[in-house]
This record gives sequence, structure tokens and C-alpha cells, in this order.
Amino acid sequence: MPTAKNQRTCLAIVLAAGKGTRMKSRLPKPLHMIAGRSLLAHVLNAVAIAGARDMAVVTAARHGPVAEEVERIVPEAQIFEQRKRRGTAHAVLAAKCAIKRGADDILVTFGDTPLIRPSALASLRAALADGASVAVLGFTPADPAGYGRLVIVNGELAAIREENDATPEERRIPLCNGGLMALAGDKALDILERIDDANAKREFYLTDAVAIARDMGLKAVAVEAEENDVRGINTKAQLAEAAAALQHRLRAAAMEAGATLVAPETVFLSADTKLGSDVVIEPYVVFGPGVVVEDGAIIRSFSHLEGAHVGKGARVGPYARLRPGADLGQEVHIGNFVEVKAATIEARAKANHLTYIGDARVGAGTNVGAGTITCNYDGVAKHKTDIGEGAFIGSNSALVAPVKVGDGAYVGTGTVVTKDVPAGALAIARTPQTIKEGWAKRLREVKSLGKNSKARKKPKA
Repeated sequence: MPTAKNQRTCLAIVLAAGKGTRMKSRLPKPLHMIAGRSLLAHVLNAVAIAGARDMAVVTAARHGPVAEEVERIVPEAQIFEQRKRRGTAHAVLAAKCAIKRGADDILVTFGDTPLIRPSALASLRAALADGASVAVLGFTPADPAGYGRLVIVNGELAAIREENDATPEERRIPLCNGGLMALAGDKALDILERIDDANAKREFYLTDAVAIARDMGLKAVAVEAEENDVRGINTKAQLAEAAAALQHRLRAAAMEAGATLVAPETVFLSADTKLGSDVVIEPYVVFGPGVVVEDGAIIRSFSHLEGAHVGKGARVGPYARLRPGADLGQEVHIGNFVEVKAATIEARAKANHLTYIGDARVGAGTNVGAGTITCNYDGVAKHKTDIGEGAFIGSNSALVAPVKVGDGAYVGTGTVVTKDVPAGALAIARTPQTIKEGWAKRLREVKSLGKNSKARKKPKA
């Protein structure tokens, strides 16, 4: 009797061989990035949402960077090496000890299919819960040429037929093999260990699991998904195509959730970007990982945000940069050519022009004038600037950290602040202005004597 669907345990086996010769890159294929995550991270996230509580990742030999990425994302995952590359079934059996521990469902996915949706994986698990021992994810491409066909007989999957081996009638089958598969946990090893290498390449193919299950009197089924769900990546061109498809999904989801994207095709989101309702995103905005934008905020054109939090009703940009640790409170204004890094900007504070705020706190209601910088780095270490509530920082000021400006204090234009400014005080640090009457007139008279004149000296101050 199968376990109830909502109580079934699941082991996900992710095949992340990391071979990337066609990518023309030293970076292993699963570590290439789209939408702020590695290809492998997208897959691991999908299987987790689909209910996999145990994960086994199979890498190629000596692929330390891939293992490091797995440990970063899912520290509890087991990592196995496929020391010799002898086919997909051989790779799955590299995780044999994980399979032997027992799970109701075994999901087999690949580290280069970043668009796989949790719902597609859940449909494979549902087929196992309904009594199938093998479930294969299929898709219907516009042009099936080159793909293996899924042969359905009486509602069940009878075989996966590679195109070269297919009859003319089978080649007309529109449903193709997407490669991803689920196996019943209590039958998985029996099926996998019967797969042989009796083929031209002398490799062990996971697709043979269908015919073997049928020979054992077990049920195999096909589950159809969208083509993008099973899209694999082998080249930089395919990487770009997958990135574009994922951006289309992310933009649609953001607008469905209530955000306004003025020109959606120009906005680039990360997989974890969170946009509240009535957020407005103007054209040509880029979101790196770790950005949250709360309700009613506006992000104006040509801004770049990463690792930042934008409070309700805040205004950012145009041409603003929020770096990791930027935390903007409610109704904060960050204007054009302003950069914020590792800084808290409290409610209703403003920095509207040409300013750098790093490693700092700016109190509620404070105004930071154009050209102001927090001098947070002394060449060895970073230091913090603390600006109180309701302060006024005049234009072209430099605050040399560590330094504090108290509540309601006023920093005069052009001041270099090197000492703490008490609450309510005025800080001015600049030389007195000197006026030389007639100096400019005399300079012009000297210049007007001509290029060849020997009397072209500046007038004395």
C-alpha cells in the first residue's frame, strides 16, 4: 500500500557532472549563473520545494568547486563522485548508499536544467504515489527532431525510443523525453542494477529503466511538462536563452503579484527578488540577489540594487546604486548618482544627488547634500559614520569615519568633519574666503596683449 501523498519521503539525486567543454569556460557548467544563482542552485531549490528532504549530488571526479557550491546551498546534502563517466544510470548508482537508506520517491534531475519547476517534479512524485514505479518527464517541442520519443501504449509508457532507433511511425510521436525521471524507492535499486552497457558506447543509460520496469511487470508512465522545464544547457548561447526564459517567468510573476514594470523586457530580476504591491519599476533596472522592495516604493530608471532592503514608499534613482547591506526606511529618497553600501537610512531621510554613504547610519528626517561622502576606509579597515535624526549635511562635505553627527546638527557646505559634532551644533571646517578686487580684470588685460607678448604674467594677488 503506497504511503499517503503528503507523507511520502523523497530523495533527490542531482547529476552535476560539471563537464563544460562546449561552454568554452574554465568554470564548471553547473556553476554558471542566471538570475543571480548558479544553474545548480536553481535545481537544488526546485527539488527542495518539491519536497525532497534528502539530497545526493553526483559530481565528476576532482570537481571541488561544484562540491563547495552544494555545501554552501545545502550543507546537509551528500556528495558523491562518478569517477568514470559511463552514462546516466552509472552516475545515479554512484549514490547507491543514499538510495539504500530508503525513501518512497527517488527524483533524478540534472545540474544543467535550471528552469525545472517544483510543480513539474511534484507531478512525477504524484505519479509514483498513484502506483507507478517509473515516471518520466516528457515535453512536446515545436520540432521533435533529434529527441528520444516516449512511446505510450494503453495509457502507460512502453518505451523511450531514441530517434536513430525509432520506426517512421514512432518518429511521428510528438511527446519527447525530457530526461528527468522518478523511481519508486522500493524498486529503484532492482531496476537500476539491471541496466547493462550492451550498446555502442558501452555506457549505462537511465532511459533503459522504462523497458526493465516493464519486463519486471511494473508500471511506467509519462508526465508532460513545458519545454522550458527540461531545457538543458551546453553552450553560452543556450545559457542566454535559459536566462531570457527565466526572466520572462520572473517578470510575469512580479506583475501578477501586484508590481508595475513599466517596460518589463528591460528589467532584470534575481530569482529571490521580492517586490511588494504597487511597487513601480521603471525601465532599465537591474536586481542582484537579496533585494526586497516593500509596498509603494518606486525604483527609477538605470538603478542597480543588490543585497538591499527598500522600505515602503521609498524612492530610489534614477542612476542609483544600492550595494549589499543598504537598508532604506519608509519614504526614504535616494536620488541620482547616489551609492549606498552597508548603511541604514532611516525613515524620510534624503540623499538626492551625487553622494556616497557607506558603513553608516543616517537618522530619520536627515538631509544629506549633494557631493557628500562618508570616508569609511582608511586603507586598512572600514569605520562607521553615525548621523543622528533631523540633521543637515551641507553639500560637498566629507565625513571622516569613525565620526558621529548628533541629532539636529548642521554641517556647513564643504566641511571636512574629523571630530564628533554634538546634537544641535554647527560644524564648519573651511578657510575664510578672500576677495581680490580687480584681479580678474587685470588678468584679462594681460592675456589680451597677445600670444607673442612677453608680458603675459598673471597679476599679483
